[in-house]
Amino acid sequence: MPEKKTLERARLDAREGKAPTTQAGEFVREEIEHIREGKHGARSTKQAIAIGLSKARRAGVPLPPPKEGRTSPQTRKQAERDYAKGQSGEGRKKPSAKRSRAVSQALKREGHSAASHQALSKQAHSAAQQRKKRGTVTPTKKRSTRRKAA
Repeated sequence: MPEKKTLERARLDAREGKAPTTQAGEFVREEIEHIREGKHGARSTKQAIAIGLSKARRAGVPLPPPKEGRTSPQTRKQAERDYAKGQSGEGRKKPSAKRSRAVSQALKREGHSAASHQALSKQAHSAAQQRKKRGTVTPTKKRSTRRKAA
């Protein structure tokens, strides 16, 4: 369950008209903070980000699941489930205590280096390289092309 502070920050972003990815960033930030505080660990920075995005989708952030071919079919399917759960206005079911405990214990066994500055920097760099290879346009690129056109 995300913290009240995180939900408020995400809602504020939504009211300001910011992109769903920006809203989801608040949940990722919370997850990184949890790892740094020692609440739990993560196997990798990618896992920490994935947990944050999943929480965001379940909290109702309109972040669509990744396109086909970007991730494994299992990941995509789970993202679709999270998205559907967040978008349906149904009340929350009480989570299984056994499952919650098992997940918490599994994450506590993982390391905390996934949230280090070095690990986050490495993840950001590799993600940027992948975007460059795919030719995905980033907001910065859009701005620079607009500036050149003017």
